[in-house]
Amino acid sequence: MTLRSLLRLLPALLLVSASVAGAQSSRPAVLRGTVLDAATAKPLAGARVVVSTTGAVVQTDSVGRFEIRGLSSGIVRFFFTAEGFPNAAVVLAFAPGEVMVQRFELDSSQALQDSLRQSIQPLAPAEVTADAPRGVRYEDFERRMKTGRGQYLTYQQIDSSGFANLTDAVRGMRGVAVECGGGRGCVIRMARANQGCYPEYIVDGRPDNFFGPLIAVRDIEGLEVYTGGADVPGEFAGRNAGCGVVVIWTKSGPRKQP
Repeated sequence: MTLRSLLRLLPALLLVSASVAGAQSSRPAVLRGTVLDAATAKPLAGARVVVSTTGAVVQTDSVGRFEIRGLSSGIVRFFFTAEGFPNAAVVLAFAPGEVMVQRFELDSSQALQDSLRQSIQPLAPAEVTADAPRGVRYEDFERRMKTGRGQYLTYQQIDSSGFANLTDAVRGMRGVAVECGGGRGCVIRMARANQGCYPEYIVDGRPDNFFGPLIAVRDIEGLEVYTGGADVPGEFAGRNAGCGVVVIWTKSGPRKQP
C-alpha cells in the first residue's frame, strides 16, 4: 500500500479509534458487595444500599450480598442503612467496565452506644468555652467557624438541643425558612431566595443535593449554613450560591489527606 493510500485511510482509522475509545469509556461498572455486622462479622440480610448519583436502591440477600450494575465510571458515593445500625456512607472510584468486589461493615455497637447515651440522665449543664479539636478532616470547618461568616452548629450543640432532624436544627437560624407541605415534608429555603430556589447541599466536601437533605441529624459532626451569595465562601461558590448553601460534615465521611 502506498503512502498516499495510507493518508487517505487515516481519517477513517482515527474515527474508528475514537469510536472504540468512546465505547470503552462508556462501559458501565458493576459493584458486588457483602454487608456485615462489624461487631459479630455476621452477614446482614435486608440492608439497603443506595447509589447517590442515580437514587437506585438494592437490598442485601439472606447472606448479606448485593449487586449493582450500570454504574458510571468515576467517583460514586453509596449509602448503607439497616435497622438497628447507624447509617454509613462510602465513596468508591470506578474505571470503565470495572467489576469491583468489596466487603462493607455496619457497626451495631455504635448504635447501642447511641441508645445508651440517650437513656442516661444528663448532668446539670456546665459552661463550655471551646469544643475539643475535631481532627484533620474538620480543619476547614473549624477555620470557617472562627471567621463568624455564616452560621454554625457542632455535634455537641446538636446533641444537647435534642433536634429531631436537619430542618429542626436550622429552624431558628436568621434568614432561614422551613417550608412544609405539598407532599414533600419539610424543606429548607433561605428567606431571601426566590420561590422554588433551594440551597445547594455539600456533604463531606462534595455536592450532594439528593441525600444531603435526608441525612440524620445525629450523624452530623458539623453544620454550616450560608443564606446567600454574599456570605458563601469561595470554595462553595457556584451557580446556585444565590439560593444559599448548607454544608454538612458527617462523622463517617472520607478522611482528608494531610
